Amino acid sequence: MIRYIRRLVPPLPTMLSNVKWATIVPAARVIGRLRSRRQIIFNWPEGEIALTPKIVLFLHFDRNGNVREQIFQYIRELAETGRSVVFVTNAGLLKPDALARLQLICTAVIIRKNQGYDFGAWRDAIEFLALPRAETQELILANDSLFGPIRPLASMLEKLDYAQADIWGLTESWQYRYHLQSFFLAFGRTALNSAVFGKFWDSVRPVPVKSFIVRAYEIGITQAMTKGGLRCAAVWPYQSLVSLVTRDEVEKLIPIEEDDFGKLDPVHITRKLHVLRLRDAVARRIPLNPSADLWRQLLLLEFPFIKRELLRDNPTRVEDVHDWIQVVRQLGQDPEPILTDLRMMLKNQAP
Repeated sequence: MIRYIRRLVPPLPTMLSNVKWATIVPAARVIGRLRSRRQIIFNWPEGEIALTPKIVLFLHFDRNGNVREQIFQYIRELAETGRSVVFVTNAGLLKPDALARLQLICTAVIIRKNQGYDFGAWRDAIEFLALPRAETQELILANDSLFGPIRPLASMLEKLDYAQADIWGLTESWQYRYHLQSFFLAFGRTALNSAVFGKFWDSVRPVPVKSFIVRAYEIGITQAMTKGGLRCAAVWPYQSLVSLVTRDEVEKLIPIEEDDFGKLDPVHITRKLHVLRLRDAVARRIPLNPSADLWRQLLLLEFPFIKRELLRDNPTRVEDVHDWIQVVRQLGQDPEPILTDLRMMLKNQAP
């Protein structure tokens, strides 16, 4: 009887989510329609901004107007490929020294009010810069939600083959609905010149509810582009990542368990729990979050980033994330730049 009742009554988090979607979201959508979508308060340079055929709109937020050192490295590597990097911040301000350094790297800098999250900012910049222009071949949308790059970006960027797909993400997710994860989205000429591209961005409103932004825009953009006949692909496909979660990984843990220390060692136990949880999800077709659950597999396949949220908050309680420093070092990379940022972020926890 209890099992039957549980099937009829959804879990509490699901019920709360449904209540929020039915009550708060409609009001937020009204606010989004009443708000102006133009929130730019400063731009450099003044006047017409010349852009190369390949453009990056890099989205940033820091409430104090600071820019992390790794972000400078990230946008510098993008600019060195000949792409015009337009730095867009939702912070409403930038420290003078940060602005001065950005002006040495970027083609343009845009400061706007923090309304509409990433998609509101990207839409604002797309309209402000009149994108796509006749000569535009590629538009990359990127943000600062990643630590890294911990390895050069050149090989990653070379994989953006628009003969194979019209839109590229770095990773793809099946959570809620299939979508390319929005921390890096690259659009080729076919996508940029399509009717569905303009229609999608015209629909974006500065709605003040993040869950709506995720569903309607982060997930919605891949769904809209696919329905419009465009080909979407990930540089690190989901199946390539889960294929690394093999029985061999479990068997590697068995010899350690032959002694009492292995059976009791918390580090060993968390590694095994994580692998078993991944295997269980694969077996039951439960979608995993590549940038969190499959962080290790991504690094092993030369993914150049680690999600900031994973190391800062670990909201989904990924069991084996304590290994990240060891994995980065084993791959011949330096974890120190990430540790530098974590020293300023973490409170009452170790990296």
